Amino acid sequence: MTQTVEEVQETAEDTQKGKYLTFSIGKEQYGIEIRYVTEIIGIQTITGVPELPEYVRGIINLRGKIIPVVDVRLRFRKEFMEYNDRTCIIVIDIFDVSIGLIVDTVAEVLNIDEGNVVPPPDVKTGFQNRYVKGIGKVGNDVKLLLDCEKLLGEGVVENISSNL
Repeated sequence: MTQTVEEVQETAEDTQKGKYLTFSIGKEQYGIEIRYVTEIIGIQTITGVPELPEYVRGIINLRGKIIPVVDVRLRFRKEFMEYNDRTCIIVIDIFDVSIGLIVDTVAEVLNIDEGNVVPPPDVKTGFQNRYVKGIGKVGNDVKLLLDCEKLLGEGVVENISSNL
């Protein structure tokens, strides 16, 4: 039995459905869909680039590929925290561009069934809600599930790409 490319891609997406890479920013626990993640690396030397938004810390050279890095803490308008040995860069692929997300710590990959994901509360005052697409219930804990496409919308990606 042979499969088409589309069938192979659908099968790969099905095995990743409901899987989230979880990480923390301060005391909050977040998750992003594993399908966006290409790798996790330790913090590296970041070269600053002028005229980018403050939350775009600069670029890194990852095995010869230049990748812009975004500090998720700053993207959420939280106070900057010095990087340490627990700080990680999650490299994701979105809109056909590789971008690094700087997070305080990476936790684990969790399988969160759709039945355990609820929409975020409709609170108009919280700026973070625009990036949160759901709240995953894991035992007694909750994980704020981020929408990578809103976190790094095409406008943001285009802005970063055009300034590099």
